[in-house]
Amino acid sequence: MAIKRMDHIGVVVEDLAAAKAFYFELGMELVGETTVSGPWVEGVSGMPGVVADISFLRTPDGHGQLELTTYRTPLATTLEPSAPPNTLGIRNLMFVVDDVQDTVDRLKSHGGALVGTIEEHSPGRHFCYLRGPQGVIIALAEE
Repeated sequence: MAIKRMDHIGVVVEDLAAAKAFYFELGMELVGETTVSGPWVEGVSGMPGVVADISFLRTPDGHGQLELTTYRTPLATTLEPSAPPNTLGIRNLMFVVDDVQDTVDRLKSHGGALVGTIEEHSPGRHFCYLRGPQGVIIALAEE
């Protein structure tokens, strides 16, 4: 049996409005928003009394989606939001952009911070890691 598609990546954030502003600046578009609670969410998550606000965003090409979630109850926890790129598990979200430097400059006003430096990985093509909301590493590359 084969999967049909990968639907989205979920990221838990403390400040949903700030996280949306960051990803909107990157160029993502709002698909929809909802609040979830009740028996089915409690069953799936294993967390009694769970209430979460969710925003779905998509890339301009319509293929990639991001689910941003903030928990009203129980409050979200963190292991290490500033983990380095070589930490096991999901470490980055990769986006192809027109201009890495311009994108970094715009995202800095929304809390983005370079992990290292912007590097030229091939002639005229730049790449970097930028830490975004909740410490998620955003990889940016030019085509």
